[in-house]
Amino acid sequence: MADHDLKQLDAPFLTLQISDEAGTRQLANDLAMVLRPGDVLCLSGDLGAGKSTLTRALLRSLAGDPELEVPSPTFTLVQTYDFDRFDLSHFDLYRLEEPEELEELGLDDLLEEGAALIEWPEKADEFLPSKALWVRITQPVEDGDKRTFSFHCEDPDWQDRLTGTLEIRSFLEGVGFSGAERRFLAGDASLRSFETVEQDDRSAVLMRWPFQGDKVPEAVRAYMAKVHLAQDCRAILAVGGELRRHGLKAPEIYASDPEKGLVLSSDLGRETIVCDGRPMPERYHAAVEVLAKMHGESWPEILALDDGSSYQVPDYSDDALVAEASLFLDWYVPETTGMPAGDNMRAEFEGLWNVALASLSGAQRGWVLRDFHSPNLLWQEGAGGTDRIGLIDFQDTVIGPVAYDVASLLLDARTDVGADLESDLFDAYVSAREKQFSNFDRDAFSRAYAVMAAQRISKILGIFVRLARRDQKPAYLGHLPRMEGYLRRVLDRPGMSDLKDWYERFRG
Repeated sequence: MADHDLKQLDAPFLTLQISDEAGTRQLANDLAMVLRPGDVLCLSGDLGAGKSTLTRALLRSLAGDPELEVPSPTFTLVQTYDFDRFDLSHFDLYRLEEPEELEELGLDDLLEEGAALIEWPEKADEFLPSKALWVRITQPVEDGDKRTFSFHCEDPDWQDRLTGTLEIRSFLEGVGFSGAERRFLAGDASLRSFETVEQDDRSAVLMRWPFQGDKVPEAVRAYMAKVHLAQDCRAILAVGGELRRHGLKAPEIYASDPEKGLVLSSDLGRETIVCDGRPMPERYHAAVEVLAKMHGESWPEILALDDGSSYQVPDYSDDALVAEASLFLDWYVPETTGMPAGDNMRAEFEGLWNVALASLSGAQRGWVLRDFHSPNLLWQEGAGGTDRIGLIDFQDTVIGPVAYDVASLLLDARTDVGADLESDLFDAYVSAREKQFSNFDRDAFSRAYAVMAAQRISKILGIFVRLARRDQKPAYLGHLPRMEGYLRRVLDRPGMSDLKDWYERFRG
């Protein structure tokens, strides 16, 4: 890098000493875990400094393929890879004659859908984004294997990301997963992120819960408290432990660091109760068995943790349920009408929901896992009984009407459950409960099921629009027709006439 170019960079916010090529590959793996669409990663260094090693390792990490061919784009200048998470464009600007040529290569367009990795970024001069992360690699003359990596960026977000990914690496090193390969698993509708961790023949799942300190906006944290969403990973430890004590298949915890929001647990696989986008009746019936077992047992309100502290399972209050349903007003109504919900509409909506919830005062209450649907129900091939269903994503468990989880399963937000299958599963659940308790009240449960289903669907319609508009995840709009169909189905059930009238008037 020329002296002129060096002066354009601030002092490094991070410097790492890497002793060998294996360390460089591990650093690339850690970088790949926090790379996002829109990012520009600039690799600077002399010939032989290690740019190509870092580049190959990073691309292979994103691909999940250690044998991925990574040709040098020295003559084509750019090579774009279509990965599952996002596209990544590899630029080699060594032969760039004029900085303006970068615009002709379409960097801005490529960054709309993916990220960019740029070797010899000095050639592009001021045509690179100001928030690009620059990684300068230097090689001590006296040692051919060691490298120094210095990181420069004016965007503090990169500092947070680098600190976080290196904290995870340090955590893994300390709990027996030294040198493990990390792979992105999920980080979708939640603030949490997940990755798989593989070392030799061992596999685990690492969850990062970035809710510490001021990392969550105050408005978001206030809403989480209002509707009783868990605010730290202690909920996972407490609820998961109790589920296992009751003989249900929740992941075993290998290690955790609640202060950093890290939990390492057993890997229950990727196969859910849906195959090729369609619900598998046998698997849904197995999930119904899990719910019937849960609802036939007693569950504590206060749970003991290994560190001697305790965790209080929140009450799913009517206020929380109404606040969740009101996401329909906050997001879905403006999306479909082009106008915000007025005060009169909100008052009538909330009044109807308070009446509907009050009618459930005699409904059975117990643990509600809250997101008991296909993405969180992992099929355990070869297992028997309730062990066939692996449970994840239960941190937001509350004490409320147990019909909520039945509705969550039978009206699955992520796949089309037909009316016949819904009816079959409903009857299977009621039959199982009647075998547990001869005085099980089918009619009362049916009423609670309808109200909880309508509440959940209203909430999800709002959430899916919010994810599309606020969080730039438009794919969620594709789920709206399914949820709208479910809502029409539920509102046709007995005892739902008042709510049905409001929704029909809203739809015009």
